[in-house]
Amino acid sequence: MNPLQKITVTKGDITTLKVDAIVNAANSSLLGGGGVDGAIHRAAGRDLYLECLTLNGCRTGEAKITAGYRLPAKHVIHTVGPVWQGGSNGEERLLASCYLTSLEVAAANKVRTIAFPSISTGVYGYPIEKACVTAFDSVMKAVEVYPEIEQVIFCTFSDSDFFIYQREFARREALAN
Repeated sequence: MNPLQKITVTKGDITTLKVDAIVNAANSSLLGGGGVDGAIHRAAGRDLYLECLTLNGCRTGEAKITAGYRLPAKHVIHTVGPVWQGGSNGEERLLASCYLTSLEVAAANKVRTIAFPSISTGVYGYPIEKACVTAFDSVMKAVEVYPEIEQVIFCTFSDSDFFIYQREFARREALAN
């Protein structure tokens, strides 16, 4: 099976998706922040914060899972993306690890459907085009390793990010045919 058959791109609010898990582009404390991290914490409610207190943070490129609380998603998988420092400090490897470890955690917790935001492209400054390629490369590898993952959604918030993800999806679709 072509791994692209398991991937969709959508534009919207990740906190409203009815999937087994959504991924949080978190900071290392896991205690909430700006962007998608703050939106997820607000939508899930205080219980998410309280559970995150017990996790002792998370290192860049790693992932940890919690309940979804008031979210439609059953779980939140928190991952810490790299801060862009020009591209020669291991950022691509660390970003790829965010996607791979999130899907590893997902498979270990019987997650079949999962949605990702665009990790590290907000305040962490990772260029969206580079991040998008790494996201697709990593997810396409991981869905072959974890066939139990049935659907991966890239959920973008802005029109411009949606266009970039759609364009990358179409490019890969053309290469596969």
